[in-house]
Amino acid sequence: MTSLSLQNYNTIPRTSGLLLSPDGKRLILTIQTLSPDSARFVSSLWEMPADGSTPARRLTYSAQGESNPAFLPDGSLIFSSARPDTTSKEDEAEGKVWLLPAGAGEAVPVLTVPGGVGGVETAPESQVVVVRGQLFEDAADLAADAAKAKRRKEAPTSAVLFKYPKIRHWDHDLGPRQSRLLRLALPAGESGPEDLVAKPEMALHEADYSVSPDGSRVITTWFRSRGRGYYDQDLVLLGDGAPRTIAEGGVYDSPCFSPDGTRVVVVRGGHGSPEGPADVTLWLIELAGATGIDLTPNFDLWPAQPVWAADGSGIFFEADEGGDRPVFHISADGGEVRRLTQRDHFTSLCPAPDGRSVFALRDSYSSPPEVVRIGVDGSVTALPSPGLPLELPGAVSEVTATAANGATIRGWLVTPKDASAEKPAPLVLWIHGGPLGSWNGWSWRWCPHLLAEAGYAVLLPDPALSTGYGLDFIRRGWGKWGPVVFSELMAITDAALQRPDLDASRTAAMGGSFGGYMANWVAGHTDRFP
Repeated sequence: MTSLSLQNYNTIPRTSGLLLSPDGKRLILTIQTLSPDSARFVSSLWEMPADGSTPARRLTYSAQGESNPAFLPDGSLIFSSARPDTTSKEDEAEGKVWLLPAGAGEAVPVLTVPGGVGGVETAPESQVVVVRGQLFEDAADLAADAAKAKRRKEAPTSAVLFKYPKIRHWDHDLGPRQSRLLRLALPAGESGPEDLVAKPEMALHEADYSVSPDGSRVITTWFRSRGRGYYDQDLVLLGDGAPRTIAEGGVYDSPCFSPDGTRVVVVRGGHGSPEGPADVTLWLIELAGATGIDLTPNFDLWPAQPVWAADGSGIFFEADEGGDRPVFHISADGGEVRRLTQRDHFTSLCPAPDGRSVFALRDSYSSPPEVVRIGVDGSVTALPSPGLPLELPGAVSEVTATAANGATIRGWLVTPKDASAEKPAPLVLWIHGGPLGSWNGWSWRWCPHLLAEAGYAVLLPDPALSTGYGLDFIRRGWGKWGPVVFSELMAITDAALQRPDLDASRTAAMGGSFGGYMANWVAGHTDRFP
C-alpha cells in the first residue's frame, strides 16, 4: 500500500474517466501520470476487463497524451491526441483523432484538426464520429484552416480580433478559432468530415453533445446571446437540415440520446435572479414534437450527467446529497426517484448492456477515484484501480452544527492520526468555492490530507448556498452572500472546536474563488483567526 505524502503526491496515478465497451466486457480508464521530466501531467488510456479479474494495463504511451476515448460499435477505440503522425513529414497539428483497432495493431490517425480537438463522440450503431474541433471563423474546411494558421505563423503579428462579448472562459481566451462540430463516417473518404454548422460563431463554445444511434443527428447545447454579454444555453438538433431549436429559454446541459433515437434526456436549469436561485431538473424531450416533461418535479436535489439504461427503460444520474454524490435511477415514464448508492461520490456512470449493473468511479475524502460496479440492487463492488489503495495521513469524520433557522450544517473533518487531547491539532477552516458546490468528493487540487500530514486538522463545511441540501438551503444565503454564510461557518467551527483533539487557540481560515471571497469576509468580521 502506498502512503500519501507531499513527497510522492504527484507520482500517484490519477483516474479521471471511465468508459465501457459496447459488449460490456472492457473498461477504458483515463489516467494522469507525471511526465518523465516531472514538469507536467500526461493522460493515457488504460484497459481492464469489466469483471476485474486482472489489473488495468496501459494502452497508450505518447509524450503528448491521449484523451476523449469513445468506442465504435465494432469495439475499435477512438481517441484524441496531439501525438505526431509518423507517416507525415510535416505534422505540426495540435489535434488529431486516432483509431485503435479492436483486435490488435497500432493506432492510426483518421482526422487532423490543426486547431485542436475539444471533444469526441461516436454513434452507438454506426461507424460515425463527431468531433468538436477549433477552426477559424472564415475557414471553409480543415485545409483552409491549416493554410490560415500557416499565414498567421509567418506573419509579424499574432493579434486577435474579438468580435463577440464572450472573449474568455475560465483560464483561456476564446480565439482566434471557434468550436465547430465535424461529422466523420469511417472509413474516411476523400471528402473529409462534414461541418454540421458552417459558421456557428460562439454557439458551440464548450458544446456538450450526443450522437444519435445511427449517426444521422446530433443534439447539442447552443450558446445564444441575450445581449449585454448575457447568454442562454439552448438545445439544438443538427444533422438533418438546418439547425432546429428543441428547447430554449434556460440553461440546458448534458443531453443524451435514448437508445432508440427518439428521445433526449437533458439537465435543465436557469440563471436565477436577484430574488432567488433557479432550480435544476431532469427533462425528457420527445424529438418528434419537441415536447418536454419534467421527470423530477418533486426531487429537491440537482440531477447531473444523466445516462440511459441499455434498454431505454430508465435513466441513471448523479446528484449532490448531504456531503455525498449518490447514483439515482428513474423510469423513463417518470415516477419515484430511486437511490442506488448510499454514501460516497460517484461519477462517469456506464450502464452495462445486460441491465444488471452500472460501472462508475467512486471517491470520497477517504480515497481518490476507484472503479466500481454498482448492482441494480445497490450493491457496490470495488475493482482493482491503478495507484490504489492509499494509506492516508489523516482520519476522516463528520461534524454538524445548527444554523440560526434550525437547519443542520454538516462538514467533513480531517485530523492528523496522532491528534489527541494531549496533542491537540491546530484547525484550518477551508471554505469551498462556487458558492453553489459541496465538499463531497476527493480533489487533487484541494487535498486536506497534505495539511493533515503537516499536523493540521482541516474543517470542510457546507454552509448556506451549498448544493445537496435542497433549494431552500441555497435560497437561505441567496443575495446575502457574506453574513449568512459567515454565521454558519462560525457555528460549525464552534462545534468542531468542542473536540478535545483540536486546539481552539490555533486556528486559520482560507479558501479559493468564492471561498477566497469569504476568507476576506471572515478576516474583516472576526479576529478569531490570527
